[in-house]
Amino acid sequence: MAVITATSMSGPAARVVTRTTLGSSDTFTFTSTKSPILILDNVTAGALTVTIDGDGATTRVVEGIGTINLSAGYSTGSIAAGACVAIPLNSISSYLAGTIAVTGGSGIKATLLEMS
Repeated sequence: MAVITATSMSGPAARVVTRTTLGSSDTFTFTSTKSPILILDNVTAGALTVTIDGDGATTRVVEGIGTINLSAGYSTGSIAAGACVAIPLNSISSYLAGTIAVTGGSGIKATLLEMS
């Protein structure tokens, strides 16, 4: 299990970005006040579907919709070989309660940027 380490983007100038090669199950720390963005770069030869799942995410009541089950985690959908996706983590924060597991992305290069 690898830990996806965040790179701070606060302050001026260029910086070295930490990239983590995903294995079967990886983790990261979600800090909503830092407007984090998770970048998943599929450098493998095949399409992969990544699931991001906080073990404390169960359900959420959404006005006008009802109760939504979050327990299966957030799925990126298929990420084609050679494709790169960016996920503003605050937009999926309901899925990130508790200890976070990132699965299904073996071989993907992950970058976690924190903006403030």
